[in-house]
Amino acid sequence: MNDFAEPRLLVDGELCEAASGRTFANVNPATEEVIGQVCDGGEADMDRAIGAARRAFDETDWSTNRDLRRATLGQLHDALDRHREDMRPNIVAEVGCPVMLTHMVQMDSSIDDFKVETGFMDQVEWERRLGNHEFQGMVSDRLVVREPIGVVGAITAWNFPLMLNLAKLAPALAAGNTVILKPAPDTPWSATMIGRLIAEETDIPPGVVNVIASGDKATVGEILTGDPRVDMISFTGSTGVGKRIMARGSDTVKKVFLELGGKSATIFLDDADFEMVGFGGMVVCTHGGQGCAITTRMLVPRSKYDFAVEKLVEAFAMVPYGDPTDPGNMMGPLVNAAQRDKVLGMIQRAVDGGARCLVGGGRPAQFDRGYYVEPTLLVDVDPDSEIAQDEVFGPVLSVIPFDDDDDAVRIANNSRYGLSGAVTSGDFDRALAVARRIRTGTVSVNGGMWFGPDAPFGGYRESGVGREHGIAGFEEYLETKTIGIPAS
Repeated sequence: MNDFAEPRLLVDGELCEAASGRTFANVNPATEEVIGQVCDGGEADMDRAIGAARRAFDETDWSTNRDLRRATLGQLHDALDRHREDMRPNIVAEVGCPVMLTHMVQMDSSIDDFKVETGFMDQVEWERRLGNHEFQGMVSDRLVVREPIGVVGAITAWNFPLMLNLAKLAPALAAGNTVILKPAPDTPWSATMIGRLIAEETDIPPGVVNVIASGDKATVGEILTGDPRVDMISFTGSTGVGKRIMARGSDTVKKVFLELGGKSATIFLDDADFEMVGFGGMVVCTHGGQGCAITTRMLVPRSKYDFAVEKLVEAFAMVPYGDPTDPGNMMGPLVNAAQRDKVLGMIQRAVDGGARCLVGGGRPAQFDRGYYVEPTLLVDVDPDSEIAQDEVFGPVLSVIPFDDDDDAVRIANNSRYGLSGAVTSGDFDRALAVARRIRTGTVSVNGGMWFGPDAPFGGYRESGVGREHGIAGFEEYLETKTIGIPAS
């Protein structure tokens, strides 16, 4: 750790302690050691933050002054860029993510993308005229105006926290909203460090951004989601919590954006290169499988099943994992003991239910500390079983056989989720045709990557409501107003 590990909250432009004086421990999941104390925001802090955000939206020109937003968000991007190396070890320590991932989406690309996503303010059509229209004998023109929604409560998950924090702050602020950011209690520094940069190295006005870290998983979130002064909740996390937020927000009919769980399938059609199937399966071990869009089900044709399983066994036995500060590791620990125990429990129930565990399945013997789970390969998985239907958020691949393309599509769509997926075939047109039938928000075809700051990301069904990134993600934070004006 270094001096950039920030313990304080950001409320109304000031870095401050919690009103109660309480703190909570930030724990390194690789060592189980406390790496710092963080101010424990409570009801009074959240109330003050909401009030500050409300005033900043209602009583300043932040919502209308695009020049101010462009300049100050540029300052924030520059500050993030300058402090990459200050933040990097703190992110690795609190998330338990491999340091290699911080050179990608866990930090570096997210900072680069922040500039792209705030730049959408110069691409959105803020005003347009519809032209003349006769209604009840009167001819009028109409002006359609896009405006910020107001006060946004942003609640983020612990798996890719800096990326998620920036992915919400960028469009919300560039659109002219004010924000209360509530990070997950497991990864507070990934938000409080941003708060420090805003307070010390930008001219973003007081109250525009507030950061409330809390060791309480529910109380301050309940306040934020239910307060009538908050106009929108933007949430990334589990489907169960997302349902609660949607219900809570209904009392004040606030807009709710939800990016939730997934149970994505990767399909290898019978003409695919099955020498590559091991690599395709290893993806589930990236960051310990703690990613909502990771493909955790692999569907392979019965005619190639034995060969595919052989290649998967070879690949899973070679997954490099362990100390997240080692740049050679693709996988570190899970985020906490509860998550580790949940994953181990799901693996055991899958085996008890008839699945075969060919690699892993337990806690690695070589680590006496840390919330590690072995890279785990389960085969002969029942597509209706818990392990094939519920989100694991661990390094566990479930392998399922299929008969033909129609059967593969049926199994892939046999899920209450619909976030992502992948299709591989020797025939691109065939792969694309199958991809079009998969009911998910994103699909990879023959290794093509869908992710990018300009690409809308989100899911069908219980994987969420709305889209993040791109123009579509920017517009989630805008209202639409239509004004009748004299005919032109």
